Amino acid sequence: MSNRSVVPFGPQHPVLPEPIHLDLVLEDEVVVDAIPSIGFVHRGLEKLVEVKDFNEMAYVAERICGICSYGHGFGYCDAVEHIMNIEIPPRAQYLRTILFEMSRLHSHMLWFGLLADGFGFESLFMDAWRIREKLLDMLEEATGGRVIFSINKIGGMRRDIPKEMLKSFRQRLEDLTEDLKVTVRTLLEDPAVKSRLSGVGVLTADEVETLGAAGPFLRGSGIRRDSRKLGYLAYDDIDFDIITHNDGDTYARTYVRAMEILQSVDIIKQAIEKTPAGEVDVPVKGFPNGEYMTRIEQPRGEACYYVKANGKKFLERMRVRTPTFANIPALTASLRGSELADIPILILAIDPCISCTER
Repeated sequence: MSNRSVVPFGPQHPVLPEPIHLDLVLEDEVVVDAIPSIGFVHRGLEKLVEVKDFNEMAYVAERICGICSYGHGFGYCDAVEHIMNIEIPPRAQYLRTILFEMSRLHSHMLWFGLLADGFGFESLFMDAWRIREKLLDMLEEATGGRVIFSINKIGGMRRDIPKEMLKSFRQRLEDLTEDLKVTVRTLLEDPAVKSRLSGVGVLTADEVETLGAAGPFLRGSGIRRDSRKLGYLAYDDIDFDIITHNDGDTYARTYVRAMEILQSVDIIKQAIEKTPAGEVDVPVKGFPNGEYMTRIEQPRGEACYYVKANGKKFLERMRVRTPTFANIPALTASLRGSELADIPILILAIDPCISCTER
């Protein structure tokens, strides 16, 4: 008869970039259940709407998470702009699209390096982060920040990005493309990666739908859903397809996220070519009054931003539903039936963001 035991995993663990905690119920070396526990880095950021006015909250929203910071700032601003019926200039829409995809790139390359490190591929880890440094250099030139950018504001952008800088970005991304292809191919085609990820943590399309999964986790089970196809910002004018994989295992999720790295480069280049001239912001008068929820595609999946205002400078409510929060039920389901030794890699493969989850 198998022995059943409970093994705590996290919040401190050599392979985890963030403090996720799971109680793993084991029979011998097989996980039969995984019970999540969150709350280690809860900061009460949503409640700050009571003491920070609606313009200042754009800065607070970015600090929900460093790696996802650009999307948080944009998502909050977009919700308030809808409440106030503010139409952003076309140039600002394109610049926001470019920066959003560059943020997605740097987030995916961070995940890529951490996953390589989890496999023990130290050289690949350093190579991925070497490429990411070049992306951060471009973000720093455009915004002044490498992680927290503070370039979004209610009404548009705090600063323009000169035409010459955009051209430089396009050329530098072109130069990086071959390095990115080699790096992605090195991971996806490695026999050790395939053997450890293929057929592990399998969830069907119906299961991920029922469990509310988001992003590459969802698309790795063949679901063609990407919030960028809703047409916000300049995505309606960009030619790109939704990357999916039908196997529903951990390798499929890894494949989707890795291919999105190359896709983001293409989206950025298209957006740079199509960016129109003009202003990057509009005047904002008065205070928001009403409520709105916006949906955007963060690097880890769909995020929802709900804002309720009452005509005063302080909002009544802000609520953020982040993709990792949505992915936790599917994550725990995917761990059941897996070997204990595979758990760190399976968790890394969904790119968990606990700062976003706990806010």
